[in-house]
Amino acid sequence: MAVPKSKITRSRRGNRRSHDSLVATNPNECPSCGELKRPHHVCPSCGHYADREVVALVEDVDLDDDAA
Repeated sequence: MAVPKSKITRSRRGNRRSHDSLVATNPNECPSCGELKRPHHVCPSCGHYADREVVALVEDVDLDDDAA
């Protein structure tokens, strides 16, 4: 079984963990609706990406009674 030969100091342990911290997201404003969205992703509130609609939202889709 692996056993450390000597104690790892707090400084050395902290230096090893320095890259493990979480990074805050950088939200952008959607050009069509103004809501905050992740960059390079489809807007979850309106379904637009790069000034065009790519996802039709459930409220916008009109289903027939037969299809449902």
